[in-house]
Amino acid sequence: MSIVVEHEKRRKRILKRTLDIFVEEGFENTTFQKIADRCGITRTTLYIYFKNKREIFNYSIKLVLTKVEEDINIILQDSTLGSPKKITKVLHTIFQHLEENRNLLLVILNYLLYLSKSKTDPEERVRRRTLRLRRTLTMMMIAGVKSGELLPIDIKTAGDFLYSFIETAVFRLVVLQGKTVGDLRKTAAFAVKQLAASPRRTG
Repeated sequence: MSIVVEHEKRRKRILKRTLDIFVEEGFENTTFQKIADRCGITRTTLYIYFKNKREIFNYSIKLVLTKVEEDINIILQDSTLGSPKKITKVLHTIFQHLEENRNLLLVILNYLLYLSKSKTDPEERVRRRTLRLRRTLTMMMIAGVKSGELLPIDIKTAGDFLYSFIETAVFRLVVLQGKTVGDLRKTAAFAVKQLAASPRRTG
């Protein structure tokens, strides 16, 4: 096995254990020493893989977002699906990733609260992280309207409307401690159908 592959595997193992500490103790109370102890390595060794706990946190988000984008791109490239079906599948895919990464969502919420206490604008951080996702939803809406598969609607309002389902899913999984958002899948699918130009054009 190459050194690069082994290095990446080690980083992911460290990441998993660090997320457990973040969940147990919160971002603010997690120290590099605690991470090293949980991973069974020295701080010096830990520095080989990550510079600090924020880098570990950012790396975990990057991994999830990369996988989400890969899955979304597969849907977008599926020529057998019409716009309404693509939008619905994209939302359902995002819901699935949120469910699978519930612990990370807990850590993100804790981190945003930490930023609020330090007088940093958490909303701006979230907006930067989700910019590409919002843009994808917008582009799908534009494509659907141009093809005649979706009603001629205000794109920005519709995009915000669809994104609100993602925010609701996060709220239910993190704040309400839900395990799944199965009912939200049905609601999102129903909402997208209302945007469709006609039943026979829903994909």
